Amino acid sequence: MRHFTHFDPARVPSPSYVVDLRALEKNCHLLADVQARTGAKILLALKGYAMHATFPLIREHLCGITASGLHEALLGQEHFGKEVHVYAPAFKGDEMRHLVRFADKLSFNSLAQWRQHRPTVEAAKRPPSCGLRVNPEYAEVEVELYNPCAKGSRLGITADKLEGEDLSGLEGLHFHTMCEQNSDVLARTLPHFEEKFGHLIPQMKWINFGGGHHITRADYDVELLVETVSRFSEKYGVQVYLEPGEAIALGTGVLVTTVLDIVDNGGPIAILDTSATAHMPDTLEMPYRADILGAGQPGEFAHTYTLGGMTCLAGDVIGQYSFAEPLTPGQRLVFLDMAHYTMVKNTTFNGVPLPALATWDPNADQMRVVRSFGYADYANRLS
Repeated sequence: MRHFTHFDPARVPSPSYVVDLRALEKNCHLLADVQARTGAKILLALKGYAMHATFPLIREHLCGITASGLHEALLGQEHFGKEVHVYAPAFKGDEMRHLVRFADKLSFNSLAQWRQHRPTVEAAKRPPSCGLRVNPEYAEVEVELYNPCAKGSRLGITADKLEGEDLSGLEGLHFHTMCEQNSDVLARTLPHFEEKFGHLIPQMKWINFGGGHHITRADYDVELLVETVSRFSEKYGVQVYLEPGEAIALGTGVLVTTVLDIVDNGGPIAILDTSATAHMPDTLEMPYRADILGAGQPGEFAHTYTLGGMTCLAGDVIGQYSFAEPLTPGQRLVFLDMAHYTMVKNTTFNGVPLPALATWDPNADQMRVVRSFGYADYANRLS
């Protein structure tokens, strides 16, 4: 994220997420090129990135959004305004009655769900195209928490459950097997999908390859993706969808935070005005190490600190980092690559304020605070 080397963190409140619009547009141009070369349609997965202040830029290049439920779908309809795809492990009846009014594609997690909601779908004025999420029982995801095809997964229908079943009325298949991976994983996954579900593809209009495609990462093999998707589309004559969330926002955002205090317990500990558990939960869940502008690994520079968050959770620790100069209270730190799977997963645990949301246009050197949060945002979600 070299583009943030000229970024001034003092220009925004602390803490703040700041999205670089130029970097976001660069990602979108790459994704648009993939669409143009393959005929595939790429959707923004709102579960990964949903800062709708930036949707006008993204919708110039992508075909729509994919949602994990009613509220994400409503956000996509209201703020993105193109195709709306929805998948959930299960839908409630009242949710479905609302979704069929505007969704373009619905993917069901079981035949029981499809049969339950089919009458509602077919009674709609403009019925959405419906499909099934299937489980190829193959994935190369190393962290089980994020493996949609782990043993015993609740996500997707295995091939044996579809034998002899009537799939009339269904027009698509949706699989999701990847997490932050390169196109070689997709190339190895497709044969497993075809082996188990290939006989169903001729009766389908669309196939959704799901998310986890790290298309905008520096070492991603875009040419292999283009070749793989194009070959599949030509073979079966279906519309292919890809739904990355992270790839769209990858490398586009930072989290600005402030050192509040330095304490010592077997080594210096810097307390920040942010939180791992509330503001960057993947550092605990993945686990994931967030880079900091100008910082290094423990011992790489002269001064090593443990960085801790604001909550009372004992494990609210971001990690150990080293700095060329000692940290001081009031100093700003900039965590890199903080646009995806951060603001969408934020909580107000302990009443810790949510970070403000901001955009930065480096071409015009224009900083804009889109939204700030306060006590009401904490109190209004409780009773």
